[in-house]
Amino acid sequence: MKPNYGFAKRQRELAKKQKKEEKKLRKQAEEPTQGEAAETPEAAQVKAAEPGTPQSI
Repeated sequence: MKPNYGFAKRQRELAKKQKKEEKKLRKQAEEPTQGEAAETPEAAQVKAAEPGTPQSI
């Protein structure tokens, strides 16, 4: 019997997509527990450098 490579590839793609979605959900679940207080100084600098943000003089 001839192997169905297209089916195997689709199954791998679906598994990869599901794993990626689970990882995304895990990260979203962790995010609220850390809160704004855990923000690093580097992240604060990046926020300040974004266009459209008011900068204090």
